[in-house]
Amino acid sequence: MSEHTADSTEIVPEDETRGGFPQFRQTPAGPDFGRFVETMRRLQDLAVSTNVPDDVLAEIVVKAEELADRLAPFEVPEGRSPAGSNIHLPGRGSLLMLPWMVEKFDDGVVRSTGMFRRYHLGGNGAAHGGTLPLLFDDIFGMVVHAGGRPISRTGYLHINYRAITPLNTELVIEGKVDRFEGRKTFVSARLTDLDGKLLADGEALMIALLSGQP
Repeated sequence: MSEHTADSTEIVPEDETRGGFPQFRQTPAGPDFGRFVETMRRLQDLAVSTNVPDDVLAEIVVKAEELADRLAPFEVPEGRSPAGSNIHLPGRGSLLMLPWMVEKFDDGVVRSTGMFRRYHLGGNGAAHGGTLPLLFDDIFGMVVHAGGRPISRTGYLHINYRAITPLNTELVIEGKVDRFEGRKTFVSARLTDLDGKLLADGEALMIALLSGQP
């Protein structure tokens, strides 16, 4: 999605297609970054699915604080971390994004596969309803980019919940550009299981930024 370069600190000047968004050069993920992100995801899953004795939890908290202190000196501004810009990693290497892999990215169509994990549990084995808009909004942003449209913000996002979305089950989401009118890009997407059962669908309006608009 972004241009590869060894220099992760250079910022490309804005142009008329990006509003006030700077275009950061990609910060390539090192050989252990994917493993680091997956380990952090496993910790997220365990954090919401374990009942730890107080004495063990006290030890874990100390280690977690030590890890945070170890990471803190390496904090960087937006656009300078490998998180979020490495499309070959689940969720592009971002812990915020769902750990899905992009399989298609061209001609205004984006397809991604993955699963909702224990961390995304809403209740009774189903994904939390609030995690689906995150998945859809993320793919809509990629759809706009795949369609060659300018950098856009979400004007509205509508999700239809058609069936229970299960955890730990391989799923597919595919989004596309439907049409555009000036600054407006209308997009839609479908979430299904591998047998094609529709779990959710959605549509959104993406509005291109004006010059200098953040």
